[in-house]
Formats: sequence, C-alpha cells, structure tokens
Amino acid sequence: MSIFGDIWNKIVGSAEATPTEPTQPSSTDAPSETPTQTATPATSSSVVDVEAVLTTTAAEKGGGNWRTSIVDLLKLLDLDSSLAARKELGQELNVHAGADGSAEQNIALHKAVMRKLEENGGKVPDSLKG
Repeated sequence: MSIFGDIWNKIVGSAEATPTEPTQPSSTDAPSETPTQTATPATSSSVVDVEAVLTTTAAEKGGGNWRTSIVDLLKLLDLDSSLAARKELGQELNVHAGADGSAEQNIALHKAVMRKLEENGGKVPDSLKG
C-alpha cells in the first residue's frame, strides 16, 4: 500500500474506503514498474471530517503541530516520518518542491496530502489546504 493510502486509512479508519492512487507521469524512456490503478473515492454519504478526526486524535495523543507539519501529521497517525518515507510520499503525490527534507518540501507535502484527502471525499477546511 502507498504511504498516502496508509494516511487515508488511518484517518478514515476503514480499509473499505480506498483513495484514488496518484498518477505517475509517464515516460517513454522508463517503463512503469506497476500499472497505475484508480480506486473509487469515498462517496458524499461517507464524507470524513479530516480536521475533526485529527483534532480528536491529537487531543488523545498529543499531536504536535500536525496542522502545518507533515512530520507531526505522520507521527500523529503512527506512520513513518523519516526522510525516506517523505521522499516516497513526494513521489506518490508528485511533489517536487525544494530539496529533500527542506521546509519548502515538507510544507508542499502537507498541502498535497490535504488536497488529496479532499479529492478522495474528505472534508478539509481551507486553513489546512494552505
């Protein structure tokens, strides 16, 4: 499963609601190792309030600065927040901002995750989308 898929499942709490897999840019020089798959996003009847879920989780666990920090968001969800994991997440979401591990890249990753959560049926306030 993808890192974004893990994020989605931790927030939604259901393996049945599967996110849309990010599409990878195609290259004629390098064949894709795995075919791009598109899953059905959550329906409007299963909208998840992302902010409410994360706020509740942070209140229970102590969530750091998950509203702006991709590292704190991943830690809050008990996911790998290492540089390698963030690089992989950046590849999944096609985020190429700043140097690996830089503040610029981490901010761009956080925004991309929030946008992708919304694309998949999550309710995400503008304040979290940056």
